[in-house]
Amino acid sequence: MTNPARRLARRHRAALALAVVASVAGCKDRPAPLPGPWGRELAEAIPKVERATGLTFKVPPKVEARDRSDLREFLERKFDEDQPALDLAGEERAYKLFGLLPDTLNLRPFLLSLLSEQVVGYYDPGTKVLYVVNGGAGAPPAPEVLQVTITHELVHALQDQYLPLDSVVHASRDNDRMMAAQALVEGYATFQQLNVMLGGSKMFSRLPGGWDRVRQMIRDAQGAMPVLGAAPVFIQETLLFPYVSGAEYVRRITELRPGEDLLRRVPQSTEQVLHPEKVLDANDPPLEIVLPRPAGASVVYENGLGEFETRLVLFQQLKDAATASRGASGWGGDRYMVVNTPRGAGITWLTVWDSPFEAAEFRFVLSTAIERRFDLREGAGGTGSVLRYAAKGRAVEVTAATVQGHPAVLYTDVPAGASTRLIEVSRVRVTPLRQSGGGT
Repeated sequence: MTNPARRLARRHRAALALAVVASVAGCKDRPAPLPGPWGRELAEAIPKVERATGLTFKVPPKVEARDRSDLREFLERKFDEDQPALDLAGEERAYKLFGLLPDTLNLRPFLLSLLSEQVVGYYDPGTKVLYVVNGGAGAPPAPEVLQVTITHELVHALQDQYLPLDSVVHASRDNDRMMAAQALVEGYATFQQLNVMLGGSKMFSRLPGGWDRVRQMIRDAQGAMPVLGAAPVFIQETLLFPYVSGAEYVRRITELRPGEDLLRRVPQSTEQVLHPEKVLDANDPPLEIVLPRPAGASVVYENGLGEFETRLVLFQQLKDAATASRGASGWGGDRYMVVNTPRGAGITWLTVWDSPFEAAEFRFVLSTAIERRFDLREGAGGTGSVLRYAAKGRAVEVTAATVQGHPAVLYTDVPAGASTRLIEVSRVRVTPLRQSGGGT
């Protein structure tokens, strides 16, 4: 999902689809209600969240109600605050050039409709208030949805008291790093919420199907959301990633390093989220790539995909999750630029890899994806270090390269007749990212 949707989703959406597990747990304790709306639910949830996380609320959060009739205006205002229109247009163009979004999709109104459908409650770090969104005619959410919402958002409120929640997620304008940080924030809240509602983390193993069943229930519940169900696969998957893969990341780190203070170790890439052992390996940091300015074109937008979105680029055309995962394995870093050429919009994308074998595997899988996308015969790009494709008014090249000793692949897609020599690979700069931590 694009930047504004990721930010809004983090700040303004309740636990996606997790009401499906609410029925497995009951609430036997009945402490005295706290002041304000849903005071009883809040009083019941707070000690459970504290036991699950091992953290204590310094101050209980305020809880307020918000009518759904006001929600659209609120989301639009926050949407505009979080990303300038030009950045959103550039990002939308990038995903269309990658083939991840249809050319007919108008991204901003679609994302606003999507978020309006999903919002049930949210914790806002700015106001330190936990909001619960009423339904039609001001009716409160169903009891099981209310329980899930309050539990999940209480974890976010607790995170905010031990971690600078906004600054962690907004530490970088790089999409991949932002998505990785969001996976920690949402994954931790999802894992602890399940921990509370299932009666302890060991309960996962007692459920029929175990953790795999929980993960599938989260995915299956999206069918109850019409806008989400009609969304492109790319949007569906990037929306689910922080919850599903983020919770899996938290579970695996908990197993690999019992007692680890999860809030002090922020993953730097979606690669680290997908492969939790990598976040513990100081010798294998993701690489930051600085691209030179393009020749004969102006830059419209610049960002990176990361391993997760690289998988989606491959999956979009191949419809084979195993092949897409294999093709993106060994990702070391990437950067792309959307450019304006004299003949129209184009994109150039440099990826670096952990080994020559993994770079070659990605190049092979990417070439297959290009052939599928443009309805080309197998091997249409030719052989050698540069594969060239011409179809549907586009000129596409996939080049094997080396950048500062790292095996690399350069992908370029421009209108037919435009130069594909946009950047000089010898001028690309690569530096390791340093591990960042949270706060206590």
